[in-house]
Amino acid sequence: MKTWFITGSSAGLGRILTEKLLAQGHRVVATARKVEALDDLKQKYTDKLWVAKLDVTDNAQIKEVMKKAFDDLGQIDVIVNNAGYALFCAAEEASDEQIRQQIDTNIIGSIQVIRAALPYLREQGGGRILQLSSAGGQTTYPNFSFYHTTKWAVEGFCDTLAIEVAPLNIGVTIVEPGAHKTSFASGMVTAPVMEAYDKTPAGDVRRAIAAGSFPIKGDVNKTVQAMIDSVDISPAPLRLALGGDAYRDVRAALVSRLEALDSHKEIALASEMAD
Repeated sequence: MKTWFITGSSAGLGRILTEKLLAQGHRVVATARKVEALDDLKQKYTDKLWVAKLDVTDNAQIKEVMKKAFDDLGQIDVIVNNAGYALFCAAEEASDEQIRQQIDTNIIGSIQVIRAALPYLREQGGGRILQLSSAGGQTTYPNFSFYHTTKWAVEGFCDTLAIEVAPLNIGVTIVEPGAHKTSFASGMVTAPVMEAYDKTPAGDVRRAIAAGSFPIKGDVNKTVQAMIDSVDISPAPLRLALGGDAYRDVRAALVSRLEALDSHKEIALASEMAD
């Protein structure tokens, strides 16, 4: 049995992960902005569940909660960076404030949770970090430009982090789920719609989601179990695509980028200095 620290545990994947871990006998540090949403679990798993209020945009609070969790529990084996949401709109439609909040939550919040945990993981001799990204951390969909910005950024951070901390026995896994029926869609933030984008791919995606015709085939329970199982894989898998849509879309994006790179090979090599 392990001890897990989870951000954004009041809803969505975070909530389901918390429930499944507790049911399997693990100990969980469940953090959320709305801790009252965890009252039912706290009553059921009194000795196994440690709850704390946490807004990942508050760096001082991150450090305080992380310190208290390690001080109280002694060892935490897995850090799950799950807190986040999507700003759903065309790039021109968002306000400056919405863009800043998306970046502060999904990028800076994720980075600071990891930075706060690292000293304790080093001191105890290792651990695992699971960073929730998305298929949208490798590919893109219209109306999600700011969400993709955050996921691509945090994947770059974690890709580098994994190299830095591997010698310290700290494993890093970037989790890339596809579409699942969770509270993700209802938690999306929108902006006033501009008519100019109505007859563009952004408009098409907006209508598809509004009509419920966007295909969602991900099995949340299987995805969460795959996340749990991943911490026993050694070495830690750097990326974990979960869902058929995630696999297909990420693979197509990678193949397309590789083909584009190869098509410009001569130009790239011609830019080198001569020997």
